[in-house]
Amino acid sequence: MLLPRSFRLRRMVSWLLRLVAAAALALDSYVHADLAMRYDPNQNATISQGDLFRVEAGVAAFAALLIVVVGSRIAWALAFVVAASALGAVMLYRYNDVGVLGPLPDMYEPSWYSEKLLGAYAEAVAVVATVAGFLTTRIRKSHPAPVAGELVGS
Repeated sequence: MLLPRSFRLRRMVSWLLRLVAAAALALDSYVHADLAMRYDPNQNATISQGDLFRVEAGVAAFAALLIVVVGSRIAWALAFVVAASALGAVMLYRYNDVGVLGPLPDMYEPSWYSEKLLGAYAEAVAVVATVAGFLTTRIRKSHPAPVAGELVGS
């Protein structure tokens, strides 16, 4: 049985977006995991920057897996939050010295280097891909609730 052309195209675009977003999130995860040890000395009494990088690596890997396996609008939204928050943090701490924020250490680093740029580019690609994936994923319709006075199953 052949599927309609529009369905096949939509399915192909969906999988392309899923793979791009998952690859970008996986690269972000790798960069954060690789850099974590470098940032372990930067800590306050609560948490080190290296620990934050490890958490980001795990969450990004989970979001990448969720996009590939599930691909729902909720998965896309979660992946967007992960990518956008990571990109926002790297941009904030690159250009602003905000100091210590509650349990977070001072992460100001006014320079770019290859691995940091790679992570930022991956996060930016993930943000764009997750927005596109969210907007192109259909909302799954559930069965409507029966109207008052209507017999169920009729």
